[in-house]
Amino acid sequence: MSAVRRRRVASAAGALALTAAATLAATGTAHAAGYNGKCGAGYTVVESANIGSVGTVHLTWNPSTGKNCVVTVRNSGGPAVWMEAWVTRLATGGGDVDNGFYTSYAGPVYIDGRKTCIAFGGSIGNEDVTRGPGHCS
Repeated sequence: MSAVRRRRVASAAGALALTAAATLAATGTAHAAGYNGKCGAGYTVVESANIGSVGTVHLTWNPSTGKNCVVTVRNSGGPAVWMEAWVTRLATGGGDVDNGFYTSYAGPVYIDGRKTCIAFGGSIGNEDVTRGPGHCS
């Protein structure tokens, strides 16, 4: 490979890395701002996922209680739309769900997350997202 071609490849790889880093930083900031402690004291966000461009579903964990909590949050309020937040324990299929027509968020829903793996998700209008299996403890 010529020296010029190596510089172009390195430059393109560097630009891609910077773009990915900026996207992750911006996404992380948006997720943290959208959660706002809706699960209560002691819960910290462990994963967030965009629901299309309309909102975010947040999975949180409280190490002192061993519980996971999920909440689905719209990016902006407005007339009530169908929303859902859910979490399930994969070993037993047990879980919790909150759904209905809401203006800003669905949930919180809780599950004992100790010694199990979980899946979670949320929906807003016609958009939905599912994450898991994962978050095994």
